[in-house]
Amino acid sequence: MHKNLSHPSFTMTHLTPAFGVELHDVDLTALCDAQSFAPLREVFEEHSAILIKNQHITDAQHMALGRLFGEIEDRNADIRTPDDPLTVSQVSNICPDGSVTDQSDMHSLHLKSNMLWHADSTFMPRPALTNILIGRVVTSIGGATELASTRAAWADMPEEKKEKIRGRGVWHRYSHSRAKISKELASLPMFHKWDDQHWRSTWTNPKNGKDALYLASHAYAVDGYDEDDGAKLIDEMIDFCTQEDYVYRHQWQEDDVLIWDQRAVLHRGTPWPENEPRKLSSICVSASDEDGLNSLRMDA
Repeated sequence: MHKNLSHPSFTMTHLTPAFGVELHDVDLTALCDAQSFAPLREVFEEHSAILIKNQHITDAQHMALGRLFGEIEDRNADIRTPDDPLTVSQVSNICPDGSVTDQSDMHSLHLKSNMLWHADSTFMPRPALTNILIGRVVTSIGGATELASTRAAWADMPEEKKEKIRGRGVWHRYSHSRAKISKELASLPMFHKWDDQHWRSTWTNPKNGKDALYLASHAYAVDGYDEDDGAKLIDEMIDFCTQEDYVYRHQWQEDDVLIWDQRAVLHRGTPWPENEPRKLSSICVSASDEDGLNSLRMDA
């Protein structure tokens, strides 16, 4: 057990020496307004990742918690009708009849692409501030979610390595990450909804001034480098950030809630037995200028 940390509102312990905390004796459904939410947001800003176990949260309560962080992301806003409400996304291989998806179908390939290190929605005009993920159906083995602190890694990175990418713009495209899994998957219209996004290579947290490297599997080019050298640099930087010292591996149990700062943390899923069902409920919240988004824009 990692040592206890002092906080006026929570009893909490480290998830790793580098980042992340587990909160104990917390009921997330009791956070119902800005005042009650403020201590959680404070911990989020400081520690980048939060685990809270044994939470019995409905979809409606999940949505309410998300809205305390900001505007809930809606990737289907272009096709949603007024009588088609926004619902909680399910990261799941379970079919309507209870069976599991075939490993070769497009949905399964999409799930496999989530096993690449990434931050959510870097390919959208407003990337994600956070993901609030809840364990619903868990597997006997495997199926972990891994988090990697790009803030801790950037703080430790040698200066000569930082200079390769500091201040440069990085280009992000949704279909780029999917093409690493399947060209057929990458060709689907859902991966071509948004123009390529151009973000600064580091994201500064406006609350504490700490920088984090901002990359993802969706990143495909770096300003000032040709295509091959830019791709190699992206891989080099992600490899540095995903060293063991900067990684937390979460093995899911039902009713676990995992919340992380997408500005400062990469994540990926890990494989599980192909015949076993798995479901996580997921809400992404879009970043705003109050979260430092304006300073991330290269063209601002």
